[in-house]
Amino acid sequence: MCSIIGYIGKKIASPIIVNGLKRMEYRGYDSVGVATESENQIELKKGIGKVNEVNLKIHLDKLPGKIGIGHTRWATHGKVTDVNAHPHPSNSGKIAIVHNGIIENFEELKKQLENEGYSFKSETDSEVIANLLQKNYELTGDVKETILKTVSKLKGHFSFVAMFENGQLAAARFHEPLIIGIGKDDFFLSSDVLGFIEYTDDAIYMENGNFVILDKNKFQIFDFNGEHVKYVITKVSKEFGDAYKGDYAHFTLKEIFEQHETILKAGEKTPDAIEKTADYIRHAKNIYITGSGTSYNSALIAKQIFSKYAKIKAETIISSELQFAPDSIEENSILIAISQSGESADVLDAVRIAKEANCKIISIVNLLTSSLARESDIVIGMNCGPEIGVAATKSFTSQLVIIYKIVQKLSNNDITINFEKFSESILKILENPKKIQQIAKELKDISDIYILGRGINYPIAIEAALKLKELTYIHAEGIPGGELKHGPLALMDSNVFVIVFNPNDSTYSDMLTSAREIKARNAKIIGISDIESDVYDYWIEIPKIDEVLYPISEIIPIQLLSYYAALEKNTDPDYPRNLAKSVTVK
Repeated sequence: MCSIIGYIGKKIASPIIVNGLKRMEYRGYDSVGVATESENQIELKKGIGKVNEVNLKIHLDKLPGKIGIGHTRWATHGKVTDVNAHPHPSNSGKIAIVHNGIIENFEELKKQLENEGYSFKSETDSEVIANLLQKNYELTGDVKETILKTVSKLKGHFSFVAMFENGQLAAARFHEPLIIGIGKDDFFLSSDVLGFIEYTDDAIYMENGNFVILDKNKFQIFDFNGEHVKYVITKVSKEFGDAYKGDYAHFTLKEIFEQHETILKAGEKTPDAIEKTADYIRHAKNIYITGSGTSYNSALIAKQIFSKYAKIKAETIISSELQFAPDSIEENSILIAISQSGESADVLDAVRIAKEANCKIISIVNLLTSSLARESDIVIGMNCGPEIGVAATKSFTSQLVIIYKIVQKLSNNDITINFEKFSESILKILENPKKIQQIAKELKDISDIYILGRGINYPIAIEAALKLKELTYIHAEGIPGGELKHGPLALMDSNVFVIVFNPNDSTYSDMLTSAREIKARNAKIIGISDIESDVYDYWIEIPKIDEVLYPISEIIPIQLLSYYAALEKNTDPDYPRNLAKSVTVK
């Protein structure tokens, strides 16, 4: 959600800023803008649309100057308009800002500033920061004092970069990611290392409650009390800069096809962390597993296999719900937090609540330098490489593999999984997608899809519904197979498609019975199974494997089906409308 970038150095800023914004497009946005400073003048351009579209129209990358800021906005306060796009100038035009997050007290601050003669052009909460900075700079004439006075008035979660007409940049972080890139003759500010990875792999991950002031030759980092802060320069993995589609039409398709490799790499770089996690769990008072979206669906599967294969009980919590019942977390327990980006606001809030209860935090995360990783006692890396497609694919299956590896340790290796052999079976699904492509054509004009699963297959039904909603905009709903007669059967008719997960496990016979009941109501049935049946109108074959592995082999055909159906419906599978890869605001 929303991307920030800032640059100060010896090169022309605007092309660097535009390029950085392009690399962060996966985060989701609706408008884009750039502002630069040249000869003590700030120039600003912004508009609705994708970076390339807006750049072709108004030439963002032609702005002069060697200092600049840029932003892609995902609308929260105010509609999607040119005026609401970032950057926002102050009334004087001598300061411009870009901002991620939400200012909770912006209405109060806006009224105060309006009473003092400041005017506002946009509907955003962000413009308050620009005018508050101007007010404080006019009072103090000092950038450091200006930032201190400004952040002391702001309530909420935020990161912002301010550009001053005098040629300085300043940036503050409070519960929203912000990273400093250290180049040879220049400095970068970004919400994501992808914003500057082409230019430098030296980064400082700013701590919460810190701000930085930069000019062309130096920078200084302070806390919100104005004290100097020590920092560590981290080498960023160049792997996260290699986000290219290659010969694939979309990142989503590329990432689906990478899964036969990524399931072999999951947790590979942090093997000791898996052993240590198992030990923590064995001695834990209580175990909680949290996540949002796809990561929460991983948590649901983890709960089931912890119970079935390791005889360990765990409670799953949707990250965004924990704030309403913080007392449900008992002291001295363990919270396993699952997140692809490690920057999801809801997950980080859940971690904060658990830490207040003196819980140990174990994270399963793709980016080992993320906010979540830095808040954790143990970090297990997914190691699946950059995932650009907004809809999670390879990160989901990597999460599951890590969970399987933890359970293997907990069960003293009573369950054994040959991941090499499993990878080969996944490759067979990926190598022959023609049948799935044909089925996708049948979904073009469908308005409702229901997905049934039982046991460990039910969380996959929920994940399948999520993938279809995200990529195709078709209403899709995951349903426990046993609940069919308790309401959902009323929805079944000839206008409906139903997907049934029916592998040859303990749920097979009961699910086949449910499928026949649906068939009797004339609904079309897509069977995901390793056994063919005449009850299916369409059969997608999955390999015969160990029961514990069915969730991965079941979801991959649905990922492909969702992708190809998105193409049939002419939607963008990489960047679904209204969605963002990293949900950094609540």
